[in-house]
Amino acid sequence: MARLGNLEREVMEHIWSSTGPVTVREVHEALARERDLAYTTVMTVLDRLAKKSVVRRVRDGRAYRYEAVAGKDQMVADLMREALDGAGSDAHRAAALVRFVDEATPEEAAALREALAGLAPAETSPPSTSRRRAHRG
Repeated sequence: MARLGNLEREVMEHIWSSTGPVTVREVHEALARERDLAYTTVMTVLDRLAKKSVVRRVRDGRAYRYEAVAGKDQMVADLMREALDGAGSDAHRAAALVRFVDEATPEEAAALREALAGLAPAETSPPSTSRRRAHRG
């Protein structure tokens, strides 16, 4: 999963908040209300996001419409998984998870407890590296 720059994040926020695929012009008009931004800059950002497979480009007559490949929650989860994968050994991964949970707000901790409670008993045991990789999709 690609990390996003500030402008890419702004573009994605607009796409995620839209009810359907958007054009460059629609994104430009929305973002230009807040800052001075060239139409071609937005076009370039959307092209880069398509090359990173963050958005899907759909032909609509002579123009393209863009839609997110995944929801914001999935993208954040993928980035979190990528960061955890970078921790290295199982001990370092576990330490990183403990630190993450220690810094969670009460609401975040409640969401984690709810998600963990919803797992089947076999899913709560630590997965092997091969299972973890296969599960990532």
